[in-house]
Amino acid sequence: MDIIKYTNEHKMFRDSLRKFVEKELAPHIEEWEEAGIVPRSVWKKMGDQGFLGTSVPAEYGGSGVDFLYSVIILEELARSNFQGMTAPLHSDIIVPYIISFGSEEHKKKYLPGCVTGDIITAVAMTEPNTGSDLAAMKTTAVEDGDSIILNGQKTFISNGINCDLCVVAARDPSENDPHKAVDLYLVEAGTPGFEKGKQLKKIGWHSQDTAELYFTDCRIPKSNRLGEKGTGFIKLMLKLQQERLVCAIGAVAVAEYMLEVTIKYCKERTVFGKPISKFQHSQFEIVEMATEIKLGRTFIDKLIMDHMEGQQVVIEVSMAKYWITDMASRVADRCLQLHGGYGYCEEYPIARAWRDIRVTRIFAGTNEIMKIIVARFMGL
Repeated sequence: MDIIKYTNEHKMFRDSLRKFVEKELAPHIEEWEEAGIVPRSVWKKMGDQGFLGTSVPAEYGGSGVDFLYSVIILEELARSNFQGMTAPLHSDIIVPYIISFGSEEHKKKYLPGCVTGDIITAVAMTEPNTGSDLAAMKTTAVEDGDSIILNGQKTFISNGINCDLCVVAARDPSENDPHKAVDLYLVEAGTPGFEKGKQLKKIGWHSQDTAELYFTDCRIPKSNRLGEKGTGFIKLMLKLQQERLVCAIGAVAVAEYMLEVTIKYCKERTVFGKPISKFQHSQFEIVEMATEIKLGRTFIDKLIMDHMEGQQVVIEVSMAKYWITDMASRVADRCLQLHGGYGYCEEYPIARAWRDIRVTRIFAGTNEIMKIIVARFMGL
């Protein structure tokens, strides 16, 4: 019995999105991978079709639908074997900060554009010397009358080049408590003192623009702070459950895709006069991978429902994030091996999938950090 009960509306949405991906994304993937960025016009097309910011309430231009629509978008983009279109990051990780913590003015000003694709968002947390330790960030936010002055550097920022609006984490240097010192600020592209640095060259996710961001005496209105002063760290913690859930959903969908294309290849490719799929070793490999993927799918579907019911599943989501992304990486390696030499050639989709899955064990908090979180909850 399926854990998730999709309605006919959900199924129609999936069909519509799948057609969009096949028509508007798939034919251009190689071009965008080569260019190292997805054109802004593609974001507009996504927005025009209702595939951005689906959780945004209707009064701000969204459709205000449930999280399953986000799950569908995550799965369909993952199964297209294309990680450059980071709509889930925009819609399900960054925009929720504005929905949950933004003022009425913020919501009216930014959310409609986030839905249409006119505003592309980024979140700037990671710094060159902090990694997953958010409490150790160095970027400062100093109050000056009705303004906040930001100074610091961020790195590994997804959508860093394309972004129009950035949620920036920074600390008040006068506050000794590292957790109370952190706040979140909305910074628009083009603000004096906000500079987009070079685009980083990565071993995977080639068309996803990742950049360094610099803030040098960047002056913004104090009203651009999200919520009450000293609550930024709590806000980050509250939203990390969904961020890590999004990561795990994408990873299990990629694993399903990789196994699917590998089974197809093994049935078609012959060695010593018979298909690779007829060799016992290949069968054992495929069955073992299918079992692990099914376990991951069952776990993540349960967590999706728990999350939608408002349950606190921080421990379980941390477990899922590390285990599923580790599992997907193992699947990628085993699938590439079954492809043999062809798996190492760019013309075969498993090559890009193998390359792209690796980073999922690093972002949204490294898998090692996930284990530390679980250990602490266990009282270890």
